[in-house]
Amino acid sequence: MGEIQKIRTGRHCVFVMHVHLVFVTKFRHKVFTGAHLTRMEEIMRSVCADFECELVEFNGEDNHVHLLVNFPPKVAVTKLVNSLKGVSSRRLRQEFPDLVRHYWRANKIWSGSYFAGTVAGTVGGAPLPVVKQYIEQQNRPV
Repeated sequence: MGEIQKIRTGRHCVFVMHVHLVFVTKFRHKVFTGAHLTRMEEIMRSVCADFECELVEFNGEDNHVHLLVNFPPKVAVTKLVNSLKGVSSRRLRQEFPDLVRHYWRANKIWSGSYFAGTVAGTVGGAPLPVVKQYIEQQNRPV
């Protein structure tokens, strides 16, 4: 069984649940560089760990990111998303002051919306290896 197919156990349950998340920048501005994405991955891994989740895959481009997250049933995806977007936005704006010029009106990096899709192995959706491969193949800006 592959690493991403690991069955996890909780106090009263056994589970394998993954969600594919996509966040886009506010106004679809092309603002992220490789350095931004590298730091963002670290921040998002930390947030996931706080929720007892695992960030299985992360990748992105200049105006969006993809995440594949293994999460326990006790985690509400909306709460995880709000924390991922809020913490990453705040920390990136603090650590990379150059981002402020893109968001001088709306003090946010992310659009208010997001995509969340189930991955096969949970309830339905695309097979996990296909989603993992798709995220791995996203091009990072130079």
